[in-house]
Amino acid sequence: QQQKFRTTPHDLQVLEGAEAMMRCEVANVAGAVQWTKDGFALGFSAVIPGFPRYSVLGDRKQGIYNLRISNASINDDADYQCQVGPARLNSAIRANAKLTVISPPASIEIKGYSHNSKVEVRENQDLQLKCIVANAKPAAQIVWYRGNVEYKPEKREDTVEESTAKRFTTTSSLKLKPGPDDDYTEYTCQARHKALSPDMPMRATVQLSVLYPPGPPYIEGYSAGETLRRGQTVELMCRSRGGNPPAQLIWYKNGSQIRMAYRTSGRLSENIYTFTAEAGDNKARFRCEASNVMSQNPLKAEVELSVLFAPTHVTVMGPTEARVGDIVPLTCTTAPSNPPAEIKWMVGGRQVRNATSKTIVSPEGGWTTTSNITAVVEPNKRSLVVICHGLNMQLTENVVSTHTINVLYPPAPPLISGYMEGQIIPAGSVQKLLCVSSGGNPLATLTWYKNDKRINSVIRAADKSVSAEITILANVSDNQAQYRCEASNSATEIPLFQSTTLSVHFAPETVKIRIEPEELRPGMEATIICDSSSSNPPAKLSWWKDGIPIEGINNTSKPGLWGGTVSTLEFRVNVTQEMNGQVYTCQSANEALQRSAHEAVSLDVLYRPKFVPPPSSTAVGVEGESLQVSLQTRANPTPVTYKWTKDGTTIPQDGDHRIFADGGSLNFTRLHRDDAGIYSCSASNSQGGATLNITVVVEYGTTIKSVSENIVVNPGEDAMLSCTVEGKPLTEEHVKWERVGYDMTVKTSTTFANGTSYLHIKDAKREDVGNFRCVADNRVDNPTNRDILLIVKCAPEIAKAPTLLRAASGTGERGRLPCRAQGSPKPQFIWRQDKKDLPINRTYKYEVEERKIDSLTYESTLIVDKVAPADYGAYECVARNELGEAVETVRLEITSQPDPPLSLNILNVTHDTVTLAWTPGFDGGLKASYRVRYRMADREQYKYIDGLPNSHKLTIGGLRMNTLYLFSVMSWNELGQSSYLPDLARAETKGLELMPAELTEDSSNTPNLV
Repeated sequence: QQQKFRTTPHDLQVLEGAEAMMRCEVANVAGAVQWTKDGFALGFSAVIPGFPRYSVLGDRKQGIYNLRISNASINDDADYQCQVGPARLNSAIRANAKLTVISPPASIEIKGYSHNSKVEVRENQDLQLKCIVANAKPAAQIVWYRGNVEYKPEKREDTVEESTAKRFTTTSSLKLKPGPDDDYTEYTCQARHKALSPDMPMRATVQLSVLYPPGPPYIEGYSAGETLRRGQTVELMCRSRGGNPPAQLIWYKNGSQIRMAYRTSGRLSENIYTFTAEAGDNKARFRCEASNVMSQNPLKAEVELSVLFAPTHVTVMGPTEARVGDIVPLTCTTAPSNPPAEIKWMVGGRQVRNATSKTIVSPEGGWTTTSNITAVVEPNKRSLVVICHGLNMQLTENVVSTHTINVLYPPAPPLISGYMEGQIIPAGSVQKLLCVSSGGNPLATLTWYKNDKRINSVIRAADKSVSAEITILANVSDNQAQYRCEASNSATEIPLFQSTTLSVHFAPETVKIRIEPEELRPGMEATIICDSSSSNPPAKLSWWKDGIPIEGINNTSKPGLWGGTVSTLEFRVNVTQEMNGQVYTCQSANEALQRSAHEAVSLDVLYRPKFVPPPSSTAVGVEGESLQVSLQTRANPTPVTYKWTKDGTTIPQDGDHRIFADGGSLNFTRLHRDDAGIYSCSASNSQGGATLNITVVVEYGTTIKSVSENIVVNPGEDAMLSCTVEGKPLTEEHVKWERVGYDMTVKTSTTFANGTSYLHIKDAKREDVGNFRCVADNRVDNPTNRDILLIVKCAPEIAKAPTLLRAASGTGERGRLPCRAQGSPKPQFIWRQDKKDLPINRTYKYEVEERKIDSLTYESTLIVDKVAPADYGAYECVARNELGEAVETVRLEITSQPDPPLSLNILNVTHDTVTLAWTPGFDGGLKASYRVRYRMADREQYKYIDGLPNSHKLTIGGLRMNTLYLFSVMSWNELGQSSYLPDLARAETKGLELMPAELTEDSSNTPNLV
């Protein structure tokens, strides 16, 4: 049987991202089966290489070869073919199928607007809405809606373009010309696509906001012809419908803007103006204007009000004073009234009939009424009362005004009491004068005058009289002053008056002193004159100095101000310098009043400067510190010019210099020893000058300028060491000699000359060898010292320290044997082995290095190259000079573990630390390190700590207080370690130290560490 398709592949449409299954089943399959995509063979395997989402599902035995494509994408959109190859007389067969992958739109938008945004457009203005549906496969369709109704315009432009491979973007454009009916209208574009669910449409919506002018305004709350009363509340409502934006409503009254506040609701605007009707509102025109941005001219509505009101008041005009028999004209005028008011008169309690009146239009609204009458003043009356009534008959309201006319009578002449002419008034006392006038209508007006100048008074009125009282605090101006009281009223043409003249005793107010000549100098005669101001009676003058009266001359008097007398008194003096500043006082006394005035003068005597003697003519300062030399002078005039000089050179007055002058002060900001010397201060003023010299001494600390070099003497000779010192002050007491552990009183003495101290040592011996210290200290600065070595010639002595008598080296290495000796003069070193001198520096085997440790100590090191077993053993070191020789054995050994340290010492102990130091032993020829062990005395357990490199000292911390510790030390190198020293070094830590009681707030507190 021939192979054939049992199930033929057919075209398939699938949503992007879904799974596609293309079926292919073959009956009687004999050949190989594979799928192709757009002619490209996918292979015979169930898993297709390069296509991870592709696989062939089925069973060869059953002939099933279904192609499954997972997560389908646009790239899978192609023509597929199921191919069965030829085999065993079976020809090849093929079947085609097309896979279409559809993809919903990626987005939808109305270009230029976000979803649900508002589009503002003017009425009848062209508007284009462009809807874009992007990246769909196949291309989407676009449907427009106006509101919820599908919108099918006559003209609509739709385009489709392939935006990316196999994806299409659809564009649809609407052209609109919106009108007012389109305001608030929504336009929606919706994408239709087979890949979109009908339940979830893809839409973009905009809402139109069409700008158009508002409707005309209308007014509610008042109808034409309606009558209002003054005080009635009026509410005028202006409304306008339509318009976008809503209308702006403004109220105007008689052309003037009165209210702009309005409110809107949707497309309705409203402006409510509430007010209380007043007279001015009668015939007032209230206009409401409506407008928005689309209005070419505001739309208007207008009403005119009619308000009834009575006059608020009436005004009577006419004279307020008149004489008996006078004919007085009177006028009464009403305030505005609507309708016009009527006027009624009452004169002296009787109604006036047949009075004429006239009415005129008021610019404030309504009408004003005016009436004129005349009245005759009758005798035996003090006043005439006139009453005017204003009546609005329609409103039954009445207003009244009263006008009083006073009838005039002259008063009686005034009378003054309280003072009799000729009576004496002391200055400073209080004097009262009373003026009284009786009768008259109105009562008299009283006015007081002092020498024709009006003054204030206290007025008191009774039923038929009036008084005016003045209170005078008597002073010089009141003497012979005339006080006048005038009485007048409307009935007097010339005031009535009475006057009196006062007599006042007063003391002089001022005293003035004159000096002739004005400038005083020693040796001249001066006249001092005292002038007293006016006094009544005349003042008595006198001169005083330090409370003692001085006899004056030329006492004269002459008439003065205010009717008093001025007086003069003088005296003469011979001027001396000491009189400068002396005070003379002039007293001017009024004995009648027992009062006096004083004035003092201080004599201003001009003289040249004179220095105040300073405490010392010498100023002492310390080098490096500041110093100020201050001088004072006495002089007149006091502006004194100072000039400081040294050796003819002027000291600057600029504070930027280290040495500068400031008036009578000489300032050294930082003294230098070269500043010492004599400084001259010159002081001068307009009268002359003076000079004073000051010696400046600068003290500075001692310094040792030089010492004698190392002194070498023979045994038994006397030695002399010298030390030259510089400093100020400097005496023999400021230089001392010392030496630790040496009794300076036995063999030494000192001498001092010209800054040099000499130390004399008698009968010098070997035990005198060493450093003598010269110490210079004058207590101005820190002490200084220098060591001077005294060397007494002596035979050599070789040091016998264990570390210097042994050396170690490995076989084949270089061995170094030290030999250290003291002697003077310098010793010569000789090395021997087996009693034979070694051939030093004559072969490569032996070398010697020598070095000077100090002026008395020298060291020779024997170097043995390539040490062989035969080189180990004892060597002799010989140190020799002219006074003798010394011999010592130094052993060369093979390198080994080190020896234990020679000793262990306690250096310092605190409450929790102990500081140790040890003397190292032989290091075995290698670099040695050290380890300390320690324990509490009552414990067996040790703690260990390694020493620091190249150090023979160690501080152990973290110890307990008041605890006894035991310490030992060992050494080690790379070949091994030594034993520990016995636990003989011991130390007990300290307890806490109590702080002083005054440093603590409570003595019971726990002690603190210090």
